[in-house]
Amino acid sequence: MNSRCQEIIIASLKMYQTKINNMKNLITMCIVIALSANFAQAQLPTLTNKEKKQGWILLFDGKTSDGWKSYRADRPFPEKGWVIENGVLTIAPDGNGGDIITKEQFSDFELSLEFRVTKKANSGIKYFILPGTNLGCEYQIYDDESLTEAQRANGTQLQGALYDVIAPKNVKNKPVGEWNHARIISKGAHVEHWLNGKKVVEFERGSDAFKAMVAKSKFKDNEKWSTPTQTPILLQDHGGVASFRNIKIRRLP
Repeated sequence: MNSRCQEIIIASLKMYQTKINNMKNLITMCIVIALSANFAQAQLPTLTNKEKKQGWILLFDGKTSDGWKSYRADRPFPEKGWVIENGVLTIAPDGNGGDIITKEQFSDFELSLEFRVTKKANSGIKYFILPGTNLGCEYQIYDDESLTEAQRANGTQLQGALYDVIAPKNVKNKPVGEWNHARIISKGAHVEHWLNGKKVVEFERGSDAFKAMVAKSKFKDNEKWSTPTQTPILLQDHGGVASFRNIKIRRLP
């Protein structure tokens, strides 16, 4: 074989190898794009067939603010202050969006959602809210590591607490930046707070024991606090960045 033939063969092999490499790159790119699309889709909240049969509904579709509004009666969902991205609802760093509530109201219910906080973030989930206000029972969401020793000793501002009324027990928080799971169960006068699979607060609205605890709180002079029978669900904008996802609820019989 002369040198000219060898050069042609070598050049052909190099060209063939280049085409193979380009094809590999194209396939890799297609796989990355497909996986990215599936990942983004996976971030959107969904309900299983079992959950649907149990009566669960999504309060947040992961894409829009449908079903939510400002807690102020004459205002729609805030134009600024809340961000929706990849199935997550987040209080923007600059804040000032204000509290938001569901347009629907609930009585006996089980609420489930995931939340995460940043350093020194302060938020909450409120329910049995007095009409026209943002005042109601609050499932406290907080960066517990940022609390003072006095606040820790009191306990009613710890994460999972019935804010300023009942300190939580058996709390197992995830580190700042990781997702926690919250559940609120309300059936008649009975209410429970759950955090990461553990029941941390339990009380009977209107009971003597409950009234005694309220009498020691900042709500002691508000006779109507905690008394509504129907309520929207409120997410609080109270300083720092907090995020929420997989927000769902079911009405209890």
